[in-house]
Amino acid sequence: MTEDALVGNHVVDKIRRRRLLEETPSPLPDRTRILTVSNQKGGVGKTTTTVNLASALARRGARVLVVDLDPQGNASTALGVPHRPEVTSIYDVLLGEQSITDAIQPTTDHENLFCVPSTIHLAGAEIELVSLVAREQRLRTALEAFLRESDQFFHYVFIDCPPSLGLLTVNAFVAAEEVLIPIQCEYYALEGLSQLLGNIQLIQKHLNPVLRVSTILLTMYDARTNLAQDVAIEVRNHFPTEVLGTVIPRSVRISEAPSHGQTVHAYDPGSIGALAYLEAAAEMAQRGGPTREGA
Repeated sequence: MTEDALVGNHVVDKIRRRRLLEETPSPLPDRTRILTVSNQKGGVGKTTTTVNLASALARRGARVLVVDLDPQGNASTALGVPHRPEVTSIYDVLLGEQSITDAIQPTTDHENLFCVPSTIHLAGAEIELVSLVAREQRLRTALEAFLRESDQFFHYVFIDCPPSLGLLTVNAFVAAEEVLIPIQCEYYALEGLSQLLGNIQLIQKHLNPVLRVSTILLTMYDARTNLAQDVAIEVRNHFPTEVLGTVIPRSVRISEAPSHGQTVHAYDPGSIGALAYLEAAAEMAQRGGPTREGA
């Protein structure tokens, strides 16, 4: 097949997928879905997935909150939210000095998308939290109060946490009902996953019995390689019900967007990466969240 023919097929496929997406409804949940995006292996696109899925859902009609619980503050940067040291942030919320209402900011990405930023102060929060009462519950308490008292209903809350397991990540797991795990389609993709699942089971047993791994998203997928296809098959075999059918391709546009302080939807809305995250968001909305026992 000639190069022109390949390009033509690519364009036709994008048009077909966009039309299908336009015809696909994204049901809004009647109860806030709170998801922690986690993978203790670095470089899997955790923050990229957080902000781009949140942005995609906002563009699909949902009101979305991103809680940046990573001291690096990359989610805040990607959403165009100031996170200088003097800014009221999730650090102040965890220490009980401010509420989420005080810390929440609109993003530059979309009118339906909001963010509670991280600041550099969060780097020391692990130590400061140790001596506090109910140290593992502080984010959940603050988030429940905010969602209960807010005059706007939020359909989704995404919590972006550090790649390590410490008190910040524990707070994220305790505050959420769902865990979303991005897995890159590369060698050692499942490395560390058993440890992550073990930690989630400990949280379920001792701190948050409703926590569930609801969604696994394959990222950095390169259809031209056998390795990516093999990894995708392996992950789907391990997690047949949790893995989304949508995969996120390896994309220059997705990689470039954070350096411009944007999501891929703002940076290049016509790109294949933006389309893939919109498809993943639609699939998440279609699936809905896990049913709470007794509900």
